[in-house]
Amino acid sequence: MSTLSPAAATPADRAHMRAALALARRGLGGTWPNPSVGCVLVRDGRVVGRAVTASGGRPHAEVRALEMAGQAARGATAYVTLEPCCHWGRTPPCTDALIAAGVARVFVATRDPDPRVDGAGIARLRAAGIAVEEGLLADEARAVGEGFERRLSDNRPMVTLKLASTLDGRIATHGGESRWITAEPARRMVHALRGRHDAVMVGVGTVLADDPDLTCRLPGFRETPVVRVIADTHLRTRLTARVLATAHETPTWVLVRGGAAPERKAAFSELGAVLHEVPGGGAGVDLAAGLSALAHAGITRLLVEGGAKIAAALLRANLVDRLAWFHAPAVMGADGWPAAEAFGVERLAAMPRFAPYRVTPVGADVLTELRRTA
Repeated sequence: MSTLSPAAATPADRAHMRAALALARRGLGGTWPNPSVGCVLVRDGRVVGRAVTASGGRPHAEVRALEMAGQAARGATAYVTLEPCCHWGRTPPCTDALIAAGVARVFVATRDPDPRVDGAGIARLRAAGIAVEEGLLADEARAVGEGFERRLSDNRPMVTLKLASTLDGRIATHGGESRWITAEPARRMVHALRGRHDAVMVGVGTVLADDPDLTCRLPGFRETPVVRVIADTHLRTRLTARVLATAHETPTWVLVRGGAAPERKAAFSELGAVLHEVPGGGAGVDLAAGLSALAHAGITRLLVEGGAKIAAALLRANLVDRLAWFHAPAVMGADGWPAAEAFGVERLAAMPRFAPYRVTPVGADVLTELRRTA
């Protein structure tokens, strides 16, 4: 893979690619199974087209930006956060659209990990006489596209584990009281997190204890509903639970162990839930197999909001890519419930480790976002 030479990009080039990345971030959660891509078209120093991948994954960002630009696209420079596709799917290749529009130069932040593309899109543009520069703000672009890449490389979505606890890592009192450890601003931020993911998952214990909606209740935040996923080994979710009562309106998927009672399966299906049968794993479902089933169904970004049990299971299996940890300014003590159950760490070297990349005050609480390092 060729990389961008230091002299190839100007401050204006970086600013336009940052604008394209901002567009791509805006589409996160709404474009699966496709990645969210941003595209900015500039001619003679003026932005003539800008777009993000449409809700549902089509049309692609390049096509939408070209439509906005019209004839002004001829001779323009395109800034694209992901390599333009060069294969036929439900729509023609974006490379062909860029060539036909007469674009003169293309900045590509990262190559497309899809083996049908992965450099072939860049090669097609260059063969048509278009100058292509690679690698501008590549690290930022890879972070935006991590879910899509994880689905292709690891056959699972990118997993963000959301936790809300006291400063000493407690999520409920000894008696089980947990509402509310964090305040209203933090809870609104959780809805924003849901809105930037394709799906949100909890374990059946959370459904039985809290009867959550698991929706993004921020008006106008996104066009498509968040897919709700329940890890429910034996289909113990009550048929009157909110997630099932609204399953015909909001996609509701259930990871269930093979061999569940046929009458329960039929009742869930009648209510609109989609069942994904996966193998067992200990006392529950095999979460690695469950994540693979979600990836096969197109999910690229998964937010997990479960309790201590599902948190421990994911951490034990090395399936957590990011943490979104809300801390309330309070201390509960060792008799409170921990954020994660024991999951077999006997040596410090065996602990999952994360590095913070953003710390955000949220009212009186603090959100720390971290990426997995080891």
